[in-house]
Amino acid sequence: MKELTKAEEQVMQILWKLERGFVKDIIAEIPSPKPAYNTISTIVRILEQKGFVGHKAYGKTYEYYPLIDKANYSKFYLNNFLSGYFSGSFERLVSFFAKENDLDLDDVDELMKHVKKDLKNDPGE
Repeated sequence: MKELTKAEEQVMQILWKLERGFVKDIIAEIPSPKPAYNTISTIVRILEQKGFVGHKAYGKTYEYYPLIDKANYSKFYLNNFLSGYFSGSFERLVSFFAKENDLDLDDVDELMKHVKKDLKNDPGE
């Protein structure tokens, strides 16, 4: 799996939300100023080449759908992010987050309680 550009990720976020859509449907979800139809069409074709998107043809019109689900890409992206910025260390990420958000030990303990609760509720995640 390859990391997406910002424009590709924006299109994928829309397709994950819509589940299926034509280029015009994707454009409708993008805030103004709207990109050109050809711009989005090109991005979708690149996503197809990368294996992220498939399509169903209706004559000369294509309906696009994600081939990679959001959870799998999120896991891939976060692992790359963690490796690239924090030497693969979750502890370094949490420490950075705590410092940047001026969290004290009580805040971190509260955060860990939420994490533990989430892990108990979703053991397969």
